[in-house]
Amino acid sequence: MTQTTDITLIGGGVIGLLTARAFVNAGASVTIIDKALLGQESSWAGGGILLPLYPWRQADAISQLAVRSLSLYPSLATQLIADTNKDPEWTPCGLLITKNPDINDAVAWCQHHGVRFQKADSTFFNDLVTQPDQPLWLPDIAQARNPRLVKSLKQDLINKGVTLIENSELTAIRQVQNTITHIETSTGLYPVKDVIISAGAWTGALFQKLFKDLLIQPSIAPVKGQMLLFEAEAGLLPSMVLDGDHYLIPRRDGKILAGSTVEHDGFSKHTTETARKNLTEFALTLLPALKHAPIIHHWAGLRPGTELGIPYIDRHPDIHNLSINAGHFRNGLVMGPASAELMVDILLNRPTSVAPEPYQLGR
Repeated sequence: MTQTTDITLIGGGVIGLLTARAFVNAGASVTIIDKALLGQESSWAGGGILLPLYPWRQADAISQLAVRSLSLYPSLATQLIADTNKDPEWTPCGLLITKNPDINDAVAWCQHHGVRFQKADSTFFNDLVTQPDQPLWLPDIAQARNPRLVKSLKQDLINKGVTLIENSELTAIRQVQNTITHIETSTGLYPVKDVIISAGAWTGALFQKLFKDLLIQPSIAPVKGQMLLFEAEAGLLPSMVLDGDHYLIPRRDGKILAGSTVEHDGFSKHTTETARKNLTEFALTLLPALKHAPIIHHWAGLRPGTELGIPYIDRHPDIHNLSINAGHFRNGLVMGPASAELMVDILLNRPTSVAPEPYQLGR
């Protein structure tokens, strides 16, 4: 940093990138520091369905951020394309949910949040092999192509003059009473004003390392997810399909993503033959036409897991210039725009669109 910016974000995944963008749009100067390259962890690895899986089975705090983000994504995508010429591939291709034994809860959730739905008739299953159970079609649910969203956000921040420091690991903090004055990294010492930790799955470990004496700590741990990518022809699958615990996501160019696992394996990102076999069997059973599509990629990412999947978005009560925006588990892209908006509103003391209490530290 050549100067001390208003905001220093530690972690440049999609949450950090969106938060930086929201602060810049509010008139603040921003620096992002990441231990690796920006957006290369779970932000790059995820599927990009812009709805929590079975949101009516999850905490209302997740729905609040997700539904708010649904309203923000169309303009976000439009602005990113116009300003960066990089398309995040926000695509409202719709989501078919094949099995809904709790159909009354599902319908009530959709009605309460204004999400369009209809019962899916047999025509939705012409090319699918499954046992439908009160299937639902959500025509407005979109996806974003994670790597392309990251690229467009990064370019947008470069255009806006945000300082991006990559491959720089945070090693220590310097503090005077209850204020952080400097952060020490592998690439140098930086003075700071407000610091926000948005380090995804590494946030909990980072707090333990840097702030081990703080009584209030975020409980965030890595949760591995493995995925496959099939090289299919465009049009083979017209919409996203959620079938039980797994899903298929068709990209615009025809590639189809199959996911995902939920594994507690520390910080390991190793892929396994067991996961490859299970995901392949799921995909080929559900969509038999994929038998002619080769698997071109198998990877794993680490999600920032929290109790009930609810993120922390809050000022720390004991260090006045330390905040957190992390712990979104499987829903970083889903909740990202609203999470960034809430973080900015909290730090700038503005009215919030979403009630902040469920996301507080020490909850």
